[in-house]
Amino acid sequence: MTQLRISEAASLLGVSDDTVRRWAEQGRLSLSQDASGRQVVAGAQLASLAQELASRTDALDPAAGHRSARNHFTGLVTKVTSDVVMSQVELQCGPFRVVSLISTEAVRELGLEVGSLATAVVKATNVTVEAFR
Repeated sequence: MTQLRISEAASLLGVSDDTVRRWAEQGRLSLSQDASGRQVVAGAQLASLAQELASRTDALDPAAGHRSARNHFTGLVTKVTSDVVMSQVELQCGPFRVVSLISTEAVRELGLEVGSLATAVVKATNVTVEAFR
């Protein structure tokens, strides 16, 4: 049976080590000790929690359940590089860096700037960016 250290579990879930420990204290996760005496969580239990977290309806993106595209990455805009016609928008979405090329007009209309909250919506080979207002 696969066992993961608290730091590995936290990284996979996109939360802090303290959050994993808190969830264990609350009974949401069960911790055991490996042969070295470190606290670990069973991989199967972590997979189940990851699926539960992914299906939450109280996510940052309130419209996530009302679209045909299922791959949404909500995060912060970390960089916008623009010329007259096109812009490159970089988002940090948990552990994922997402980069999209969109029109400079769209960047202006969405009000995208460093620190903005936005969602990258991935469908096939295209990535669109939606801003929160």
